[in-house]
Amino acid sequence: MTILIGLAAGILLIVFVASVQAERGDRAGRFRVEHEPDSPKSFGYKMAWLAVRTEDSAGLARVLGLDCRMAANWNSGIGTVYDDVLGGSHIYVTPSVDGWTFVIGLGLPHPVGAAFVDKLTPLLLSLSRQYRDVQYYFTYPLIDFFAWARAKDGKLVRAFAVNDEGVVWNKGRITKEERALGLRLFELRGVRERHGDTGGELVMYPTEDQVLQVARGWSLDPTCIEASSDVGGPGIIAPALLAWSAELRRKSAA
Repeated sequence: MTILIGLAAGILLIVFVASVQAERGDRAGRFRVEHEPDSPKSFGYKMAWLAVRTEDSAGLARVLGLDCRMAANWNSGIGTVYDDVLGGSHIYVTPSVDGWTFVIGLGLPHPVGAAFVDKLTPLLLSLSRQYRDVQYYFTYPLIDFFAWARAKDGKLVRAFAVNDEGVVWNKGRITKEERALGLRLFELRGVRERHGDTGGELVMYPTEDQVLQVARGWSLDPTCIEASSDVGGPGIIAPALLAWSAELRRKSAA
């Protein structure tokens, strides 16, 4: 839990530092944001992303409520979310690829455990009421954090997350794509005081490649999208919403 709180605090610090740098003009000096259309660029390792079943990237950015939006092609967008300074505080909404649009960035909300306010589930449910299929993925081996989730028609179909404390999110029926991973998730058992989660012990942790394997089965593996022939308009870079930042639950009064 200490590591997770540190990660959350680190992301908040990055948001502050990046905003100050932007005001000073330092951000423009780091790299030039290009908006000329280019071909899809791969991503996925050490990253979080949403896969949304839509071809309207601009509309999705508006639905997300992103402010200060700036047109950016794949090269600039992927460069931003993987940047050491800007990566934790910015989001890239990609041009569509084979009917899917990605929302990429470590600034997305994450399932960080029962001690924190759940900001991811409401986001997935809200988006899935407007879009046919909404998926979430996160892989960050340095803190043993791996997750995937899927929502359809306003309902959370499946959600799973594991970090250095063990399984912290496990809802819905295990899918065939997950069973193919060989993680023996079906042996998980209930945990007290975690309403709606099955919790339990995991025989072995997932790997980054296994998270991508789930993505490949549900939508697209983002490490393989460079083979796509889609060359649409530019995507959108925007600051991540501060409302997505990790927030500890308030203890109820005795």
